[in-house]
Amino acid sequence: MDSEIPPIRLNYEEPNFDESKVAPFVLEDPLTFADGTKVLTPGDWQARRKEILDIFAREMYGQEPPLPRTLVIEQTQERTDAAGGFGVRCLYKMWFRADKSGPCINWMLIRPKYAVSPVPVILMLNLRGNYELVPDEDLEVPNVFCRNDAFVPQKNNRPSATSRGYMSNPNSKSVLPIGTLLARGYAILSACYCEISPDPEADWHEPNLLHRQTPFAYTGVFSLWDKRDKSREDNPTSLGAWAWALSRGMDLAEGVPELDASRAIVMGHARLGKVAFLAAARDERFGVAILNQCGGGAVRLAKRDYGENVATEVHLFSHWYCRAYAKYARNPAKLLPFDQHLLLASYAPRRVLVQGFNSFPWMDTVGEYLSCRAASPAWEFLGLPGLPGESMPDVFDTSAIGPYLGYVQRAEGQGISAYDWNWALDFADRRP
Repeated sequence: MDSEIPPIRLNYEEPNFDESKVAPFVLEDPLTFADGTKVLTPGDWQARRKEILDIFAREMYGQEPPLPRTLVIEQTQERTDAAGGFGVRCLYKMWFRADKSGPCINWMLIRPKYAVSPVPVILMLNLRGNYELVPDEDLEVPNVFCRNDAFVPQKNNRPSATSRGYMSNPNSKSVLPIGTLLARGYAILSACYCEISPDPEADWHEPNLLHRQTPFAYTGVFSLWDKRDKSREDNPTSLGAWAWALSRGMDLAEGVPELDASRAIVMGHARLGKVAFLAAARDERFGVAILNQCGGGAVRLAKRDYGENVATEVHLFSHWYCRAYAKYARNPAKLLPFDQHLLLASYAPRRVLVQGFNSFPWMDTVGEYLSCRAASPAWEFLGLPGLPGESMPDVFDTSAIGPYLGYVQRAEGQGISAYDWNWALDFADRRP
């Protein structure tokens, strides 16, 4: 019998793409406290939820940054001719000091022009600047450090005007169908994540270059907080800072009378999907989360040794995770006392749709589905429907999308596609 169990691999820096080599693992019960006590009442679940958030703050994402002492929001523009005349576009500057010194986040809101009542808002961070979401010539190209992208013409890690309106092109890697969003009654609020804290390049083949991440990744909004305590293993991380910024976007949304912030949706793709995952876990004001192709460090199980793994995460993206997480890199299946399904379960009774991607095994969409399945009992305990079905659906099969918890996967190119947006809006519309 023992010969049928795959051996434990020692080198987790080499990704595994062989299902037969996935070692056995055991997942913790979302409805059992760390001391073995069972969750018996809704009040117990709130305490268990807090325990789960505390675990991830200590062991993976670092402690949540503090609320801002001051929040100064200034509207700098309103255009009523956006999106072919169907939208109103507003620009806001957000500072965190009364004298408007230090870091500033530039938010862009586009809302339906002809809405007769407040509309739900989708909050998401973008990669290089608001100017990429729509082709408007008056949107500034930010002067920020950003990662170079083979799909976007830019040089020297700086955004370029040549990618203006990139996401409005249906042939782009990721798209934003702004007309569809407005017609279906949704507003969108977005800001560039590089303004919050820059995300340096990582080089897979030059380990010495990885140290570029450590010195300057913790800039931007990190200047608002106490100096990092080098003796601690749970300092706030860049993922935590970006998630914190999404919550500040929610602060802004709550003050806009044309928006129904009680129906706010947080959405993100890839690394910004990890950010949305963490933001929604920490901030219960996000009633709906759409998590698109998040990969490791988000929904997918870390104990499942397939594709991206803990070692690659902590080595290539040292600023995303706190130092404590590195101690699990050698053998997550054996060493980890928690897994991502617990943080996903902490959303209950709120709503979440996980959008997988089967064309890139690095992202392990099987691990995402298994995480959804393992998190489902949290909704069922609260008397709500969990994940529908009994087995992983095929690509483009929407049968596993329930009213509170859903999973769907597709093929084709990586990025937020029209299919993803369609599923997201249908899910958001399906309010219980």
